[in-house]
Amino acid sequence: MRKRAAMTVLTAAAAAAAAVGLTAPMAHADGYGDTKITKVVVNGGKPVVVDATSAKSFTASVTATDNSGIKGMDTFRLVGPEVAFANPSGPVKCVKQNATTSTCTAKFIIDPRADFYDNSPAGNWYVDAWVQANDEDFYASEKAGSFKVQRATKATPADATPEPVKKGKDITVTGKLTRADWTDHKFLGLKDQQVKLQFMKKGGTAYADVKTVKSGNGGALKATVKATVDGYFRYVYAGNATTAPVTSGADLIDVR
Repeated sequence: MRKRAAMTVLTAAAAAAAAVGLTAPMAHADGYGDTKITKVVVNGGKPVVVDATSAKSFTASVTATDNSGIKGMDTFRLVGPEVAFANPSGPVKCVKQNATTSTCTAKFIIDPRADFYDNSPAGNWYVDAWVQANDEDFYASEKAGSFKVQRATKATPADATPEPVKKGKDITVTGKLTRADWTDHKFLGLKDQQVKLQFMKKGGTAYADVKTVKSGNGGALKATVKATVDGYFRYVYAGNATTAPVTSGADLIDVR
């Protein structure tokens, strides 16, 4: 994968169509005959979260059907914002589900050091697919499916002080929120984000929201609450379209 100027799309597939006297696909979607794409799954249906330095490996699959059966895929590519894209890192393997339907799967790798020069590729990505049937029918779409590529986040474990603390006294819970930066290839503080402080009573089974704070300079998190009972504090960040969610480690407070 490389982030570069826009390329001619579906070149090989267009050549194949011309060879059998078909019209090449339009910019969005086109087809000939009864070939259809019925399902697209990227990374198991979860966003692809990429950190600051490590390559991210994941799979994508396209399920298609035609009355003659599926021959294979001429194009299988993932396309993101700012002309970022990813091609399969190995062969596309098509597995026959029945006489008419097959699922074609490929492995993809995104390496932030080699592929991203800034943070613009974060956000909505699309699956560009051309499926060929045994009877030379085909279906092609530049947006056969969609998924998100997100910047990874980290949260330091929550730190509740003082400890031990008398019941009814103030507790200050601190932490730090950071996010992968694909320009500098490091995690940097994430400022001005709404983050929830949660608490679970010792021996309990579920956390409850206590208050919402806004991350400060360098991603600093800080909240003050009253001591009530022994329990665990943690911070939870919900994320957004371009940024992954994260939950911090918890800190047990001793209330006396």
